[in-house]
Amino acid sequence: MFSLITVYLLLVSTSLHAVNKIDSVRVWPSPESTRVVLDMKEKPEYSYFFLKNPLRLVVDIKSTPGRDATFPKIDKKHQLVKKIRYSTPRKKSETRLVFELLSPVKPVIFSLAPTGPYSDRLVFDLYSKEKPTSQAVVKNRDISSDRDIVIAVVAGHGGEDPGSIGPSGTYEKTITLQIAKRLAAKINAEKGMKAVLPRTGDYYVKLNTRTDRARNKKADFLISIHADAFTSPQPRGGSVWVLSLRRANSEIGKWIENREQHSELLGGAADVLKDTQQERYLAQALLDMSMDHSMKTGFEVAEDVIAEMRKVTRMHKKVPQAASLAVLKSPDIPSILVETGFISNPAEERLLKTKDHQEKLANAIFKSVKGYFKNNPPEDSYFAKLKKDQPRFHKVRSGESLSLLASRYGVSINSLKKANKLNSNTLFIGQNLTIPRS
Repeated sequence: MFSLITVYLLLVSTSLHAVNKIDSVRVWPSPESTRVVLDMKEKPEYSYFFLKNPLRLVVDIKSTPGRDATFPKIDKKHQLVKKIRYSTPRKKSETRLVFELLSPVKPVIFSLAPTGPYSDRLVFDLYSKEKPTSQAVVKNRDISSDRDIVIAVVAGHGGEDPGSIGPSGTYEKTITLQIAKRLAAKINAEKGMKAVLPRTGDYYVKLNTRTDRARNKKADFLISIHADAFTSPQPRGGSVWVLSLRRANSEIGKWIENREQHSELLGGAADVLKDTQQERYLAQALLDMSMDHSMKTGFEVAEDVIAEMRKVTRMHKKVPQAASLAVLKSPDIPSILVETGFISNPAEERLLKTKDHQEKLANAIFKSVKGYFKNNPPEDSYFAKLKKDQPRFHKVRSGESLSLLASRYGVSINSLKKANKLNSNTLFIGQNLTIPRS
C-alpha cells in the first residue's frame, strides 16, 4: 500500500510541474501584418511587454525551459519584425523570446487548443500601428464613362488556417489560391474588367478584412473560392452559395448600429441623416435597398456560374444554396461563394490539383461573371459604353406598330424606317427590326 501511495504522489508531483516545450516556430507575413505561431507541447502561460531604443516585444513563457526550437528567416518584404531570438529569462524554468521590431505594432496574442494536425499553439498577430483605417482609405468612386468593373477574388483560408485537408494531404488553402490567381488572370486580361486579390500569398486574412479590402478597391462583385469537405469520402461535386435572408437581416441591423463607422455604405447620406429624428429608419431603408440589390445580383450570378460549371465538372448542388456566411455579409457588395469540389473525395482531390481542371473551373466562373456584367453593366463602366454602341433588335409581336415601338424605345418613326429600309409603316408579326440608338 505504501509503495502505491508513493507512486501516486510522484505522479501528481510530476503533473503539477509539467514542463512545456516549443516544438517549432512558424512565421506568416502578409502585406499588413505578421503572424507568428509557436507550436507548443502544452497550453502555454505567458506574459509580454515592450522595450524601446531599440523597439522590442518581449515574451516570457512559463514552465518552458530550453532553446530547442529554431527561428525561420522573416521575409524582408513585410518589415514589421526584423528578427526573433532567445534572451536570458527571469527564471530558469522560463523561456524569453525577443521580437526585434522595425516599426510600432499592435499585438493580438492568444493561445489555440489542439485541432486537426496542430498541437497547442501560441499565436502573435502583429499589426502595424501606422496602418490607415478603412474609412480613411475608402473614397467615392470617380465618375468615369469607361471605368473597369472590379471583381474581388477571395482565396479561402491561408497561413495558419489550411482549410480542409485532402486524403493525400492537399491543403484547401493551396487549391483556392491557385484557382483564384487563374481566375484573376482571366479577369485582368479582359478589357473593361479588373481583379482584386485580398490574399495573394500563404497568409491568413480575417473574414471581415476580406470584404473591407474589396470595398477599399471599390469592388462591384466578390467571389470567394473554396473546396468542400465531408466526414466521408463519397460526396463530390461543386456548389455555389449565396447569403441567406436570415443573415442579411441580422447584418443590416449591425450596419445600422455602426452606421457612422460605415457611412460610405449610405453613399454619403449618413452625415445628412445624423441629426434627423427618422435617421434610423431612413438608414434602414437605404441599406435594405442595397442588400436587396446585392442578394438579387448574387443569386443571378450564382445561377450562371452553376450553368457554366456543369459543363466542366460534376455539381453536388444544381441550384444556388443559401447560408449564413461571413464573407458574403456586406450589404454593398454582391457576392457568391464557390465550392469547387470535395477535397475530401480522393478522385476529386487529384482533379483539383491539376492545372487543366483549375483552368476549366476558373474559365467557367469568369464566363459567368463576364456575361452577367455584359448584360447588366454599371452605368459608368466601359461595358456600359460598349452596350450603348451596340445595335438593339426587336421581334414584332401582335398589336405592335411603328409608332408604339418608336415611343417604347425613344426613337423617331423615320429613324426606325431608315434603319430597317422600310417603305411603309406596315409591320408583320415575327418581323425582326433593328432599333437605332437615339
